[in-house]
Amino acid sequence: MKLVILDRDGTINEDSDHYIKSPDELRPIEGSLEAIARLTQAGYRIVVATNQSGIARGLFDTSTLIAIHALLQRQAAQAGGRIDAFFFCPHAADSSCQCRKPQPGMLVEVARRFNVSLKDTYMVGDARRDLEAAVAAGARPVLVLTGKGEKVQREGNLPSGTVVHRNLAAFAEQLAP
Repeated sequence: MKLVILDRDGTINEDSDHYIKSPDELRPIEGSLEAIARLTQAGYRIVVATNQSGIARGLFDTSTLIAIHALLQRQAAQAGGRIDAFFFCPHAADSSCQCRKPQPGMLVEVARRFNVSLKDTYMVGDARRDLEAAVAAGARPVLVLTGKGEKVQREGNLPSGTVVHRNLAAFAEQLAP
């Protein structure tokens, strides 16, 4: 099975310092839904793995997060793509959980549930924690320059093996020409 794991905020949709707290605040990054469609049509399964500490902070609840993900699922389908699953960490940044990126727990759980080896799986994100989680879990790290990505690239010292793309569309074009 070919699998790509995507971060959500800053990778698929516009990020917000104030969190995405409702479906109305979800704004896909130009070309990202088409990128998901391209990957889907090339035979890749798509999983979203996202930290959602807004739940722990009381900014929104799990049912609202499910509604946000349902909208994203519909938007991807309208573009011809499919998101096979959503994994999320609801814990605060200061928690000691193993599911919050940069910890590898969420990615390890994706691999377990989909019965895949992460060594051939891409983890695409805009934050250093996405890349660090990928490396810690044995996945292939990909940085996109949307969201926080440009700042992360400027800071340098990217984890070993990190590949950089302008955005999710450029990654999809390279992986599924």
